[in-house]
Amino acid sequence: MRALSSNGEQRAQLFACAHATVFPRSTHRCTSQCLSLPPPAQARLRPSDRQLVVIEAVWPEIDGGRFPIKRTIGERVVVEADIFTYGHEAVAADLLFWHTRQPAPERVPFLPLGNDRWRAEFTVEQLGEYRYTVVAWRDPFLTWQHDLDKRLAAGQDVSVELEIGARLVEEAASRAPGEEAAWLRAAAQELRAGGHPALARARSLDLTQQMRRWGDRSSLCRYPRDLVVVVDRERARFSSWYELFPRSYAATPGAHGTFADLERHLPYVAEMGFDVLYLPPIHPIGETHRKGRNNSPTAAPGDPGSPWAIGSAAGGHTAIHPQLGTLADFRRLLQRAHAYGLEIALDLAFQCSPDHPWVREHPEWFRWRPDGRIQYAENPPKRYEDIYPLDFETPAWQELWWELYRVVRFWADEGVRIFRVDNPHTKPFGFWEWLIREVKQHYPETIFLSEAFTRPKVMYYLAKVGFSQSYTYFAWRTSRWELSEYLRELTQTPVREFFRPNFWPNTPDILTEQLQHGGRAAFLQRLILAATLSSSYGIYGPAFELMEHVAVAPGREEYLNSEKYEIKRWDLDRPNSLKPLITRVNAIRREQPALQYNEVHFHPTDNDQFLCFSKRDPSGSNVILVVVNLDPVFSQAGWTALETGALGLAPDQPFIVHDLLTDARYRWQGSRNYVELNPHRLPAHIFRVEPVG
Repeated sequence: MRALSSNGEQRAQLFACAHATVFPRSTHRCTSQCLSLPPPAQARLRPSDRQLVVIEAVWPEIDGGRFPIKRTIGERVVVEADIFTYGHEAVAADLLFWHTRQPAPERVPFLPLGNDRWRAEFTVEQLGEYRYTVVAWRDPFLTWQHDLDKRLAAGQDVSVELEIGARLVEEAASRAPGEEAAWLRAAAQELRAGGHPALARARSLDLTQQMRRWGDRSSLCRYPRDLVVVVDRERARFSSWYELFPRSYAATPGAHGTFADLERHLPYVAEMGFDVLYLPPIHPIGETHRKGRNNSPTAAPGDPGSPWAIGSAAGGHTAIHPQLGTLADFRRLLQRAHAYGLEIALDLAFQCSPDHPWVREHPEWFRWRPDGRIQYAENPPKRYEDIYPLDFETPAWQELWWELYRVVRFWADEGVRIFRVDNPHTKPFGFWEWLIREVKQHYPETIFLSEAFTRPKVMYYLAKVGFSQSYTYFAWRTSRWELSEYLRELTQTPVREFFRPNFWPNTPDILTEQLQHGGRAAFLQRLILAATLSSSYGIYGPAFELMEHVAVAPGREEYLNSEKYEIKRWDLDRPNSLKPLITRVNAIRREQPALQYNEVHFHPTDNDQFLCFSKRDPSGSNVILVVVNLDPVFSQAGWTALETGALGLAPDQPFIVHDLLTDARYRWQGSRNYVELNPHRLPAHIFRVEPVG
């Protein structure tokens, strides 16, 4: 070895010491080339470096496991993953899943799909949260079975291989308890005995199953994340909503309605087949800057104001508007609604009128202008002086959050389990994630509907942080291309794992151009589309069934004489009411399981005015085919190009389509079938598909 500098000598000594550690019996002698080597590998080795199996591309997994997926009780979670190892060794994998209250996980074997893709599934059976992950290992016994088959096919002697298999089985017996250990030892002796019985035992299902349980898993690897499923009750997936203003149902014309008046109206809503009755805010309404009719900045004497201007001397978000009744009256309303199969949904509007007690008691919860006034709500050039937004960036944000949580808990403790949340996109995402999580700790069956008509990524993020359902852009999707592309986005992309759509053709704030000018046919069309495309939908009534369609001004979507600012008197017995059709559509939804899920398959037609789609329930036994004429003016005719496989049919198989709206039946065959729809009679077919024979 050539001479070294003193510094070089020190380095050489260090490396020699390290080499002696790594290669204690080596005759290796350091040379000058060693000085450029990094520290010995042993110093950097970690147990994870020896991971022998790769687990990747796990699905469903939202944003790297940051957010949960959503299911309702009884639904499946289908998990897929890429799982492979080096060389030619066989791998095996299990899906582990457990409810957070469960002491130990359950296992489901993964099955291969090909090209190193694997699939397993489990069913969620309890409210709350489940977790799931993937474990995989190199399986020596499975590898042995595969190699044995290859040797037998090649006509080779396998006596040594049978001995190897017997030893693997004996090793497994050492890990198994009692009777299973004895069974495995007997199986090992069968393998050693050779002959046809040994070969039959080597391939037997019972031995394969026992070896999967007790075989060598020393190479087991676990996916580094536990993923989460939030499980809600069925109504989070399948629900029919009806919105109304309680103050419009007084027995005396012009009077302010009460909860007792609303009780008398419950049969009307229940008869139509709705299961959720949504009420706008029921709290005291402010006097300061109260809005008049048609959103006038000046209220006339007797104008009731907007229910969303919450708070007065009578109280705030945990108080009830005195003209509606008392808390005892509200409790009775909840009970009566339940007797009719209805749940009451309350509006959560976290904003205040200038008269709200919080303005006086907690001025630090609001944003102040340089002129010494509190900032009112505005969307320039629109101004809403009757509403003060809460300042979620206040230094006192923790006190504000806890007070808002107290509001939700107050109503939840009273028995409310559904909340429609007004404009959640104007509050911090973290607030909703925290609030919903805290409420569900006590009431896991609670449902939160997000009313956020905003940018898609914001709407989706709100769903990720916890909202059970979400309003959508359905009201403004009218053409075949718009509707089919939007539904594909909602139901055939990763969005489907966390975003549950709720379709509304109208709301007190939304009177679309199509409803303004499309006549009765447009209302029929939008009702059927909303109720069949989405498993959850709602209408604002009686404006919808009475086909209110006059806007406050051309190019505006607000109603003329909007019920938001005045008490209405509805003629519910109007002969042209859509109540009979709404009743029938809701009955079809209850009777046909396929319409209670969002698995939508679109079928081509030769007429762009037809939207043709089908739905199947998870079992595949219930198949619904819907054809809608999107033209509210003219009759349309054309031919379908049905993808019969999506209907569970052979290509040329005859079948019956039973129109559940009219009870008519037609015999169809194959993909090409004729359809004609007059929008002024009925713009749609809702067919149940019934195979012949």
